[in-house]
Amino acid sequence: MKRYIILRRDATQQTGLRNFGPALEAQDRALPNLSTERIPDHAIAELAGDPLVEMITPAMPTRLITPLTSDASASEMSEPNWGIEAIGASQSPCTGAGVTMAVLDTGIHRTHPAFDGITLIEKDFSGCGDGDSNGHGTHCAGTIFGRDVGKRIGVARGVNRAVIGKVLRDDGTGQSDMVFNALIWAMQERADIISMSLGFDFPGMVTRLTQDGWPVDLATSNALEAYRGNLRMFDAIMSVLKAQTAFGVAPLVIAAAGNESRRAVNPEYRIAAALPAAAADVVSVAAVGRAGTKYAVANFSNSLALIAGPGVDITSAWPDGGLHTISGTSMACPHVAGIAALWWDSVRRSGVRPTAKNVMARLLAHARKDEFVANTDEADIGQGLVMAPQG
Repeated sequence: MKRYIILRRDATQQTGLRNFGPALEAQDRALPNLSTERIPDHAIAELAGDPLVEMITPAMPTRLITPLTSDASASEMSEPNWGIEAIGASQSPCTGAGVTMAVLDTGIHRTHPAFDGITLIEKDFSGCGDGDSNGHGTHCAGTIFGRDVGKRIGVARGVNRAVIGKVLRDDGTGQSDMVFNALIWAMQERADIISMSLGFDFPGMVTRLTQDGWPVDLATSNALEAYRGNLRMFDAIMSVLKAQTAFGVAPLVIAAAGNESRRAVNPEYRIAAALPAAAADVVSVAAVGRAGTKYAVANFSNSLALIAGPGVDITSAWPDGGLHTISGTSMACPHVAGIAALWWDSVRRSGVRPTAKNVMARLLAHARKDEFVANTDEADIGQGLVMAPQG
């Protein structure tokens, strides 16, 4: 029997939202009820006819967007992080104070000195337990809000509360229901911004099915069915998140575009951003690196992203208690998430209530294209390099 993810609406069931006052009782009832069940094929039609069932889709594999080994020299690794300067974070008067950040990844090494003084709320959706033996989640969190550890690594060093959803196992693999449940949990924890450097693994699903003896066409068809269903499920959950704006708990979701392109092999070898970056209302992020005095899209960065961030030779926290330098759109995504926290802070300072919509608008409006090498394709960098508020 296949594993299916089922989205239900049940106004009588409380979802466990923390007690933030009577005004949020309506929101509690409106949150989706998600479950994962093993169901025989013949029962799917009957289940789909249940008036409380809004959507049903097969679960599909997920994986972290595997970073690339850095080519930076030892001297370059010891220098200040170039990306923080490039996006104006070092000159911004904003710090991200008061912003609750969610990182859905491989967990976090909470005792790393980069996270001293930060309230970290962890929840494991992977079955591997809290913590991070992989390193990916720790690196991403360090870039978003890490404190200085001999050098500056964090973009938004004023963030003092973060919710850490472990949605990938220690080997970097997972299932889509882990991500969906974590998204709902992050909203229950009143996250303002959610950062995800992971992908829904369509090619991996095809490979796994063919290795199990499925014909290629049948394996591809089943993987495509799962991908379509998970896209619809992701969009449905995003619609629920968006609808919570009236309650002041509608987070901005940011996701890495992916590292599957190979421009160094062929300039036209460009893979489009996939789930979750391709879902509606998600800020998808491409990676850029230095090209002399200007910037260029990274050879590996997937196309059709909405915005770009520094993603080449990025140094951040690592589970051994030290620092590690790697590259990827996984490293660009937390730069954008950190800048989003600065803009959230900036909007609040202006006397306006920050929302996912008005913060996204500022991210896109202030992005820069004037510092890229000639003939840079907009499809590769979206609105341009993300920039921090300067006033």
